[in-house]
Amino acid sequence: MNLKISKKKFIYLISPNKIYPQFYKDLKEILETGKVQFFQMRLKKYSLKEKILIGKKIQQICKKNSTKFLVNDDPILSKKLNADGCHLGQKDMDIKNARKIIGNKIIGVTCHNSIRLAKTAIKEKANYIAFGAFFSTTTKKVKFKATTKILNKAKKLTKVPIVAIGGINFNNYKKLLLNNANLLAISGYVWNNKNYKPIESIKKLK
Repeated sequence: MNLKISKKKFIYLISPNKIYPQFYKDLKEILETGKVQFFQMRLKKYSLKEKILIGKKIQQICKKNSTKFLVNDDPILSKKLNADGCHLGQKDMDIKNARKIIGNKIIGVTCHNSIRLAKTAIKEKANYIAFGAFFSTTTKKVKFKATTKILNKAKKLTKVPIVAIGGINFNNYKKLLLNNANLLAISGYVWNNKNYKPIESIKKLK
């Protein structure tokens, strides 16, 4: 499966860590802007039952707005929700086994700051590869730092879409788009922004 990434839809939105009462309304408004290609449900502190309930609601909103719905870390949950795919970290299941579970759906892989990991992911037919963290972030602990050099190297290797992640905001996002990132994975800038509401923060990214 070849993913076609529209230049307008350059945002890969990751869920907040906590689903707050206003979340579904905010998500609907954000997706209606037509800027979000993928939405990833990344919930570490919820039970499977809760994730299924939340996932079903998110999926409906994604479907209405032609946004691909992915599940973080968990191909089995992805299959249960009939999501569009899943995202795998380096400590998660490998692509081959994930494919056995979800079939010909989207599988993306975290490659940190490593071309070696990217080559492996490409060989195993990942649908996209993700690098980061490019900037400091409060969403998760940063063990790996990436620079734009890796985006440019990766672009020479493959036509597979490249995702940049980590501390991306209004002040730095253009630099990544200009250096071969096809998609920008964003979370904290949208959900934990002290200056702007989620919809306002997305509208600032043009």
